[in-house]
Amino acid sequence: MNNDNFMLKLIEDEIASEPFGREMCTRFPPEPNGYLHIGSAYAIHTNYTVAASLGGKFHLRFDDTNPLKEDIAYVNAIIEDIKWLGYDPGPHIYYGSDYSEEIYRYAVKLIEGGNAFVCDLSPSEMTEYRGTLTEPGRNSPYRGRTVEENLKLFAEMKAGKYGSGTKVLRAKIDMSSPNMNMRDPVLYRIIHAEHYRTGDAWCIYPMYDYAHPIQDAIEGITYSLCSIEFKDHRPLYDWVLRELAIVSPPRQREFGRLSLTGVVTSKRFLRQLALGGHVDGWDDPRLPTLRGFRRRGFTPESIRRFITEIGSIRSQSTVDISLLDHCLRQELKGTTVSVMGVLRPLKVVITNYPENQTELLLIENNSEDPGLGHREVPFSRTIYIEQDDFMELPPAGFHRLRPGEEVRLKGAYFIRCEDVIKDGETGEIVELHCTYDPRTKSGTGFNERKVKGTIHWASAEHAVQADVRLYEKLLHSDAPPEEGEDWTDRLNPESLTVVEGAMIEPYILRVSSEHKFQLFRHGYFCSDSKHSNAERLVFNRIVPLKDTWNKK
Repeated sequence: MNNDNFMLKLIEDEIASEPFGREMCTRFPPEPNGYLHIGSAYAIHTNYTVAASLGGKFHLRFDDTNPLKEDIAYVNAIIEDIKWLGYDPGPHIYYGSDYSEEIYRYAVKLIEGGNAFVCDLSPSEMTEYRGTLTEPGRNSPYRGRTVEENLKLFAEMKAGKYGSGTKVLRAKIDMSSPNMNMRDPVLYRIIHAEHYRTGDAWCIYPMYDYAHPIQDAIEGITYSLCSIEFKDHRPLYDWVLRELAIVSPPRQREFGRLSLTGVVTSKRFLRQLALGGHVDGWDDPRLPTLRGFRRRGFTPESIRRFITEIGSIRSQSTVDISLLDHCLRQELKGTTVSVMGVLRPLKVVITNYPENQTELLLIENNSEDPGLGHREVPFSRTIYIEQDDFMELPPAGFHRLRPGEEVRLKGAYFIRCEDVIKDGETGEIVELHCTYDPRTKSGTGFNERKVKGTIHWASAEHAVQADVRLYEKLLHSDAPPEEGEDWTDRLNPESLTVVEGAMIEPYILRVSSEHKFQLFRHGYFCSDSKHSNAERLVFNRIVPLKDTWNKK
């Protein structure tokens, strides 16, 4: 994939012929009404890397001009997530609400120039007057108000004389424009609500399409890089800067919007999932939020590598999420310790092994990198193996443990199944009795006999009990829900499997909460930062050893 960076090339060509005369500067302008997701990471990466490639600055600016949904908790989380990703804006963190006075004065300037008017149409009436994609709109009956009347009404709006939604300030552009965004768009609306930063100092708030170019101009932004759905908004961006006579105005350019198979990044949809009790909050490891990826165990390096692999996209593009898993595997496979853990334990008693004896076996930490060394793993008379690693009547090609046959215990000995113990009432297999061959100890160089199967194990006396959380796709379909559709029908009931009572070798107690590890044959894991504690160990599977998402 990894296409040429068309955006960087476009900007280099533009500034070569029309230089700004100031330092290159880009920005990422999230609204603090939710958490960042993987699509946000792509937009951040694009703005940050373009600025860095041209020796410029990167700004984080909060689009906090709607007090109804915004919260300081989202602000703090966004700052933390961006820094975690590795795109630290340093001191360049700004807030749109800090520019309220300037934005208001610019609105007055538009009114004075005959380019804006106060409109009393209701929302439904405004929709009716706006027209359709095939029919032009109609001028508002209030469009002909005088400059003096508009200035008076706008000042009264600011002073709180009118109720929420009763009046708006609109641009006076062209109601017959084929671009719906240019049909006298709303610039200001009345909202009587407490703002998380400015309190009740304001009761009128600017619309994003109006405030955005002004904020860019104030900060000295050279390029406003945004996703492709804002392309039709660019004429309004340019109109605002032109009518306000901004010198050396910033330029808006668009890149492709990133979508991933198996996930939905709509903020509205994510809010319904997180707040509706369908998942374990905004940081649920099944969500495509950065908080979810962090809790699941993804690293910032793997996400940056994923975005770099995608490259610069020009239009709407859907990428298989398995590429993200692949990027993480590439990072972890040669750097993590491979630990033995049994998720669904089956008790095995090695009847000819000495009772009350513990043997420390030296086992390699990572087969990909001998430099990671070895560790000592305790071995004893009673061990656990996976239930799936034993079958009484196995099919052809089954190379694990069966009655009367041998397998190798990884890093240990050959064992042979001699007897199967079952529950007298249910017939369920509860225990195996096996014998071992002491001459087959791994690493002794003896091993004249060969077996086809090697299975992992954990000493019953020494194993650490833990819960393990296994993840699959949250949704059966990632297409946007249709009107009236109950989207909860798309939720995959098998997206989370919690395995209680897994038995893992004691090395796991030496793994810090920040570090990843591999469970032999099961995948890569990390501690669940939300549920794991000293009394109860809980581990998340980050990714399996191979892609399973496309196998169903």
